[in-house]
Amino acid sequence: MKEFFNAAANLKKIQRQGWIDKLSIENPESVADHSYSMAMMGMIISDTENYNSEKILKMILLHDLAESEIGDFIPGEIPIEEKNKLENNAFSKIIKTLPDNVKTEYETLWNDYQKKESSEAKIVHQLDRLEMAFQAKIYQNEGHSKEKLSTFFESAKKEIIHPKLKELFRNIIDEK
Repeated sequence: MKEFFNAAANLKKIQRQGWIDKLSIENPESVADHSYSMAMMGMIISDTENYNSEKILKMILLHDLAESEIGDFIPGEIPIEEKNKLENNAFSKIIKTLPDNVKTEYETLWNDYQKKESSEAKIVHQLDRLEMAFQAKIYQNEGHSKEKLSTFFESAKKEIIHPKLKELFRNIIDEK
């Protein structure tokens, strides 16, 4: 289990690459920061919209775990098939020392998230975009260029389809 905990703790040191590459932020949020914020959003959404909260929270906590091994790739940096292969291999390596029943559960959650099979997986993907938009708005309020941030907002706008999340997205964008 130690290896799993080390991987999770390592996410505190992995910076979100998109903020570095597109905004030149010297000390951006970490992947762990992103996951924590996403978990808080997921807890509220799953409780208010009657989703399986445990499944959503576990999926959120696992969704970027592979980045502790491979780093944070921005979209288009490498082919999606290669990224998926790297992530799947890293995820398998990270969970390999867990008890079999836990490993099986996490593999199932991971595969569901990757394939967007369940309603929870679909919401988690949208929460990922909503949290990104929220962080982009924070950076905008700190003085970063709205123009440079527009790709983050546009990406989120395209992928968020759940009515409640769309409403939250609009509230984030319209906030001064």
